Amino acid sequence: MAEPGGPAEDRKPQSDEAHSAFAPPKGVEPPLGPPEEDHPSSEFAVPEGLNPEPPPVPEGSAFTLPSTYRTSDAPPVFTPAYGIPVVQLSKDAPWQDRMRAMVRLPVSERPAPEPVQRQDDSGPAVPRVLDLTLRIGELLLAGGEGAEDVEAAMLAITSSYGLDHCEPTVTFTLLSITYLPSLVDDPVTANRTVRRRVPDYTRLTAVYQLVADISAEDSDIKLDEAYRRLAEIRRNRHPYPGWLLTTAAGVLAGAASVLVGGNALVFLAAAVGAMLGDRLAWLCAGRGLPEFYQFVVAAMPPAAIGVTLSALHAGLQPSAVITGGLFALIPGRALVAAVQDGLTGFYITASARLLEVAYFFVAIVIGVLTMLYVGVQFEANLNPEGALSTVERPVVQILASMVLCLTFAVLLQQDRSTVLIAALNGGVAWVIYAAIALTAGGSSVMATAVAAGLVGLFGQLVARLQHTSSLPYVTAAIGPLLPGSATYFGVLHIAQSNMDLGFASLARAAALALAIAIGVNLGGEVARLFLRSPAAAGQRRAAKRTRGF
Repeated sequence: MAEPGGPAEDRKPQSDEAHSAFAPPKGVEPPLGPPEEDHPSSEFAVPEGLNPEPPPVPEGSAFTLPSTYRTSDAPPVFTPAYGIPVVQLSKDAPWQDRMRAMVRLPVSERPAPEPVQRQDDSGPAVPRVLDLTLRIGELLLAGGEGAEDVEAAMLAITSSYGLDHCEPTVTFTLLSITYLPSLVDDPVTANRTVRRRVPDYTRLTAVYQLVADISAEDSDIKLDEAYRRLAEIRRNRHPYPGWLLTTAAGVLAGAASVLVGGNALVFLAAAVGAMLGDRLAWLCAGRGLPEFYQFVVAAMPPAAIGVTLSALHAGLQPSAVITGGLFALIPGRALVAAVQDGLTGFYITASARLLEVAYFFVAIVIGVLTMLYVGVQFEANLNPEGALSTVERPVVQILASMVLCLTFAVLLQQDRSTVLIAALNGGVAWVIYAAIALTAGGSSVMATAVAAGLVGLFGQLVARLQHTSSLPYVTAAIGPLLPGSATYFGVLHIAQSNMDLGFASLARAAALALAIAIGVNLGGEVARLFLRSPAAAGQRRAAKRTRGF
């Protein structure tokens, strides 16, 4: 037998502990340092050299708690027993109301809309959706839409294509939209500048129809199809040729002159002056002159014809000729949009629009005032007191107001199906105004506000039935209410060095213009009261009163 400790004993099988996976093989020096069992092997252990505590916040950081803060004094944070109310949007309401409710809600309280358009497994193409949204918003803003309606349309596009965390921003010349995919992803922002404003309501109606089709639940319009339709809308020519627009401007001025007491010869003189002014303005536009100078040039021919008739003692009413020419130049829609933006909380856009309107008014005043100064030097008989007495001709004036609205609709490039409705709306507006201001002897400002309110109410209701914008039914209808005579008399008093009377008359013109704008906006808001509210609580949220702070 082998001796103990001999070779036979070396070949004896070792125990399991001797073959531990952590034991060094025979002939290998053990590692230096403490034995293995002294090292913790838990995966939750903090490695050596790593500080588990975050570094101290530097003094003055925004994340530093105030020295007066006490956790025990903090208000309790809890969820009410009845839960947090969730705002839901009614699918029966028009998309304008649903998206307007979304715009007026804070971003944190907006419900996540369900995407209408079916997308691929990869999700929506974010850059293309944002680009389509900006292009549609550009056409709406350039067509004269208010900032709130443009934001509502942009939000409808992004929601329909599955982008539920978008924030559109509209100013006077800049459109911007930001999409936040999540709290950890970078936001995507795109913007577009609006450089040209073309009053083409046929194109505006087509854009509204495109937005309605995209946001409809029973339609599936892919991005390529939406781009194709948008390109067709942009390529479409205006529905009326240039010569017809010039003729419409002349007929509008002639109808306005009849509205303030002119006869057939006055109608013809005002029409000729307005057509000359329109052609001169087109010539200046082709030469690249700014719009301010185009208004100055367009206001000169009617004033020049009125001064000439007064100097020749032709027995006509020069004031009616000049007033008729001013009706075709006063920017009524820009003023209504400015006041509407201010009432809905878009103060930057409202201020820019009001500044634009002020520039246009100054341009008109300069053009007329230049001709009136020439007339005063040649001792033209321009008597504002005699011009104020007008003969009441109800039938003739109602027809003149309807013709004025019809030609105004042609100048705005409206669709032929909306021209007659706008003319009827304007005729009703003039009847209401004349009944209060002329027959009953009431305040002209109050009469203007009431008539404009009915115009906005009727236009908004018709637009909801047609699922389109209310501008084609409202803008042309306020034509008979524009303060053309007050503007002319103010300028005439200034030309005759009666500064007090002149500025008083211009202030009255501004009051009438604001009455038109507020009346139209109020009529539109009243029209929405007859419709089902998009909010589940039964009310359409608006900005809260700040009480001065």
